[in-house]
Amino acid sequence: MSREISYGAAIREATDQLMSESDRVYVIGLGTTDPKSIFGTTAGLHVKYGPKRVLDMPTSENAMTGICIGTALMGMRPIMVHQRIDFLLLALDQIVNNAAKWYSMFNGQQSVPLVIRAIVGRGWGQGPQHSQNLQAMFAHVPGLKVVTPAIPADAKGMLIAAAHDNDPVLFIEHRWLHNTFGPVPEEMYETPLGMANVVREGYDVSIVATSFMVIEALRAAEALARHGIEAEVVDVRSIRPLDVDGIIASVRKTGRLVACDAAWKTLGFAGEIIALAAELALENLRARPVRVTLPDWHTAASPVAAEMYYPTAVTIANEVAALFGKPQRSAQEWKLVRKAPADQPDLSFIGPF
Repeated sequence: MSREISYGAAIREATDQLMSESDRVYVIGLGTTDPKSIFGTTAGLHVKYGPKRVLDMPTSENAMTGICIGTALMGMRPIMVHQRIDFLLLALDQIVNNAAKWYSMFNGQQSVPLVIRAIVGRGWGQGPQHSQNLQAMFAHVPGLKVVTPAIPADAKGMLIAAAHDNDPVLFIEHRWLHNTFGPVPEEMYETPLGMANVVREGYDVSIVATSFMVIEALRAAEALARHGIEAEVVDVRSIRPLDVDGIIASVRKTGRLVACDAAWKTLGFAGEIIALAAELALENLRARPVRVTLPDWHTAASPVAAEMYYPTAVTIANEVAALFGKPQRSAQEWKLVRKAPADQPDLSFIGPF
């Protein structure tokens, strides 16, 4: 039986095993060597592997991304770490016009094996410039792979798979996941990119979710089961490449779809899931598909605003209930009351990093 470790520890273990496997792997990022070590995900690695393989970096995102691309072209396999995905906007030219295009431009003779870890999600006053979820923006670009693991075992397996991949991979972590726990094998293994995972079987409705919304979907599914609705929860895991067949199989099975995404609604990933269902499984749908997303406005900075801004398990449960003509319920009635403020995953979360 696998031991249980945290999501953050799983990422650290994957990184350690990758660096031990090959001296071509190095880690670079703002805060990789500081005491907090990005939620513990790089803890002690600079001591074990030295300053030439675990590097802090200046806040010059475009230049440093260019360096990572250059070293990848020369045979290295960098893992670049950003504490916030917002900072990748400063490196869009390097990511979109260089990393994503080299393989195609050079007829498959040259690739860029670069992993970029980027953190998303609310917490402790992050606000509009530090908690955006830009996954759809990056997944829109051909040549980039974008993954969003939700459980510790996938965090480890998908990071290893991403580092072994010859294409650039954006590895997105929700900051509320780092302190969640689950079984993780000790050995080195890969979780294939581009494969969704049914994390809860059901037959009444498919809840298709990414990243932390998978956790909220599972909580909602348990609450719905107490009221006679059996929801199937599909963890997308990888939004590019996307497991279209796996997602559509679930929709055809249940005939109902709720697409959950902790990002904006308009032109977002949840809309892509509904478009696919309309194109490929329209005859199987027994009710209108529903999107559960952030509203089309800047992310909230205060706990009070966060209460109204962010969808939760209660939001999902009420949307599913509406599909069945059942009444809306409060968090208390659903038994989905959280003890922590709306900008904290739990009371131990006391800082932005």
